Amino acid sequence: MNDKDEYCSILCLDQGVSYTKAKANDTLDNFLNKARNDFGHAALFSPHVNKNIDETNFMVSPIVTIQVTKFECGGLAISTSSSHPAMDGFSNFQCTSEWAKVCRMGTPIDKINFLSVNMGDIFPTRDIIGLFKSTPIPVIQQDIIVKRIVIREAVIARLRKKCIDESCGTLTFQPSRVEIITAILWRAFICATTIINGNAVNKIVASCKKANSPDEIVSTLVNSYNESFRSPEWGGNDEVDKVMCTSICKFPVHDSDFGLEKPNLIFFGMKDTQMFWLHDIGPEIGVQVDLKESCMQLFDLDDDIKDLIFIRDAKL
Repeated sequence: MNDKDEYCSILCLDQGVSYTKAKANDTLDNFLNKARNDFGHAALFSPHVNKNIDETNFMVSPIVTIQVTKFECGGLAISTSSSHPAMDGFSNFQCTSEWAKVCRMGTPIDKINFLSVNMGDIFPTRDIIGLFKSTPIPVIQQDIIVKRIVIREAVIARLRKKCIDESCGTLTFQPSRVEIITAILWRAFICATTIINGNAVNKIVASCKKANSPDEIVSTLVNSYNESFRSPEWGGNDEVDKVMCTSICKFPVHDSDFGLEKPNLIFFGMKDTQMFWLHDIGPEIGVQVDLKESCMQLFDLDDDIKDLIFIRDAKL
């Protein structure tokens, strides 16, 4: 290295890509039938990765894990798991799609594109030592229930019209289908957790009623903040409801054909956190809902979710 390389980092401690081949003592048809009754059954074919990562072993874990499971009488389950600093979601699906082209044989070389661009120019070198110094949040084992929602094209059009009509002209843009569905999912989740935990806003207002001056109100709010958000265990127990929402619409999710036709079932995540996954199913949108059992029961009963007129597992 010379002086120009002072702020560059080279880390050679990772374990590269872990590749596992497995066999299932079942047929693909039987598995799909089981998945229709319990969509979370698909998580059995997820790569077995070490979730207990901390600052001492972060860089000695595989940055990408792949598992290929072969069913009796034909059929494959292909699962991938990657570290986000190494690969984003679009690159993950695109790489799998190009991998499938190679496996089909006979695909012209000019039709295969593994994102072969000059990444050094797009992402210049930089010091990444500080990137791995944050303390990871410990994984809390949760009883996650997985369900699948299919939102029909007609329902999306009706919801968009409803948003525009109810805005009475104040809505200055036409909301996208992802924005509409995300808003409905968030509202339903908030309503469900409010039933379980009570109304946090009302609790704060009630505590402020005891204050005799504006300064005391500010002090009450600050103390409430410090007791919750700044506590070391914040987010690491059941006192905080965490849920994430991601849209992978327009991603090449269904394009991977390894010579056995395109996927019959797509499953996201590893049933270890509460999450909403939005993805395309032709002109419709599929939503994989991963929630704790107590929350899922209330989520299903929400009027907004009922109005979606969804069909679970109609076609896996």
